[in-house]
Amino acid sequence: MDFQVPREMNHEVERFQSFLDIQVKPHLTNWYQEKAIPRTFFSAVGEGGWFGFTWDRDRVWSRPSLRGSLLIEKLARLSPGVAVAFLAHNDLGITGLRLFPTDDLLAGYGEPAVMGRLILCLGNTESEAGSDVANIAMKAEKADGGWVLNGAKAYVTNGTVSDLAVVTAVTDPKASRNSRLSMFLVDLSSKGVSRTKLNKQGWVPSDLTRIQMTNVFVPESHLMGGRGRGLQQVLTIFTHSRVFISAMTLGTAEGAFDLALGHSRKRKIFGVRLADHQYKSFQIADLYAKMEASRLLIHKACWAMDRDMPFRLEASLAKYMSVQTAREVTEWAADLFGAASVIYEHPIHKFPLDAWASSLGEGTQDVQRLVIFREVMRRK
Repeated sequence: MDFQVPREMNHEVERFQSFLDIQVKPHLTNWYQEKAIPRTFFSAVGEGGWFGFTWDRDRVWSRPSLRGSLLIEKLARLSPGVAVAFLAHNDLGITGLRLFPTDDLLAGYGEPAVMGRLILCLGNTESEAGSDVANIAMKAEKADGGWVLNGAKAYVTNGTVSDLAVVTAVTDPKASRNSRLSMFLVDLSSKGVSRTKLNKQGWVPSDLTRIQMTNVFVPESHLMGGRGRGLQQVLTIFTHSRVFISAMTLGTAEGAFDLALGHSRKRKIFGVRLADHQYKSFQIADLYAKMEASRLLIHKACWAMDRDMPFRLEASLAKYMSVQTAREVTEWAADLFGAASVIYEHPIHKFPLDAWASSLGEGTQDVQRLVIFREVMRRK
């Protein structure tokens, strides 16, 4: 078993860091003040080929997941809030388009989505349906030439800036839980769509939006996958995305750890550097070990995904461990900075909130425990 990252991937990570230094880092202060990411970020990422997909011969092709995890980890070390916007478009939106396409959808949206000219999001969570994915209430009723959608999605990352949304809705209310839902690609410029940007504190500067749909017509060609397969499809998307949000969460921990480590080398307490106090040095060792353990779980999940092996257990293990680690690391890092950590403009301030947010995306810690338990029992 080779634990070394391929040389070409390391080279890509280095080039991506250069991209971030030029295209992202100088603008972060303004993005945080405005609590918004401009569309030019997505198009710059697409033009640079940094999304996890390529467009060739009328198809969307997936790139190695290890490459994608390394890139989003690097971005999250700089800004978890920008990283989650990247993830929502790439690993929720485009992943849905790739896994459950129609020829019309690919022809119309595949290339511009991969190039970042069209921005995607995913709308599943509702006010009364979060972890219980099948319990959504948005309705899709059959109409001439398509469907009419009514309802609201509560917490949609990229919901304000996106052009298209992958949306789940109830098409067969009398069917079983596993067959009630279908999935649609909705044009957010359609008549009857209204959006409300929510005032959130975590994962800034990405947006979080409530999307209301009132008699929104969706053509039949925008039904993704099969009717009644929406639950299985959205769970499949979440399983794929879980690997990358784990990498993003690890990057969140690393970003806070790097800041705290630098601070511990400079700050003196009672005439001794923080890093030289034995208790602090042991904490640094413990937390670094946990980050490395999380990294190995993430890379194992990538290894299984890239070989078309079952990876549901591996994805949930990676998500669970990376969130536990990030919570511990970011809290420790904030404590190390003391009172400065409560200042909004201070670089460390965002990391504990962003680690907390990571526990909510693609399933809470209890959801991960449930998946892990079920997979262990099934495999045994």
